[in-house]
Amino acid sequence: MNLSDSRAAGHGIRRVGAMEAVLETLRDAIERGEYSVGDKLPAEAGLSKEFEVSRSVVREALRALQALGLTASKTGKGTFVVSNRPVENPVFGHYSARDLLEARRHVEVPAAGYAARRHASDHLDTLTELVERMEQETDNTAWVALDSLFHITIAQASGNPVFAKVIEEIRDALARQSTLLNQLGDRRPASNVEHRLLLEAIGGRDEIAAAEAMTHHLTHVESTLSNIVGAAATAVPAADENGDS
Repeated sequence: MNLSDSRAAGHGIRRVGAMEAVLETLRDAIERGEYSVGDKLPAEAGLSKEFEVSRSVVREALRALQALGLTASKTGKGTFVVSNRPVENPVFGHYSARDLLEARRHVEVPAAGYAARRHASDHLDTLTELVERMEQETDNTAWVALDSLFHITIAQASGNPVFAKVIEEIRDALARQSTLLNQLGDRRPASNVEHRLLLEAIGGRDEIAAAEAMTHHLTHVESTLSNIVGAAATAVPAADENGDS
């Protein structure tokens, strides 16, 4: 199957993000059965050539497919289709979405409250700069990196090194999840607003408002992720549920 056909053109690789276009085309092919469970996807080099994008773009698309539970990577063998539907609990690196959300609610919510009470001026300056840069940033990869630094800085501003250590530990998983949310859920505009509210609460030393702002932020992360998984699942034709072609 040539993935550079009209379906790929219909996604407008040059009009929208290249990674998103590659991801959507491959996911569509899997969900429609053009790649069946057990099939091996073309190698990165082959997909890169067919889509006329860099291998790093293809690699990010393949990671997103794996996070959704549609594919699995086998070392030295390639990427294989394992399901034509996304899983309810996507995996990002070593941690599932459920793992991350449960941990973040117990760490980042109180950390935001403590940050409002204990932050130093340097912390507030850093958070302000990060929020302003995120609001102006157009590159998704750069935005995700700034997002990670924002959450780490809040944990550091809490004055509790355990909180900071936990967020550092899950940093890569959070970045992968954030990338997926931005790619498929267009989370960046809403996240920018939520980050600004967090900054204002912390800057105002309002412990309750800061905790509430972080709770609000995490609730919307969960909601967006649920919508992504649910929308992708319902896109599969009903006949596929019984294995019909």
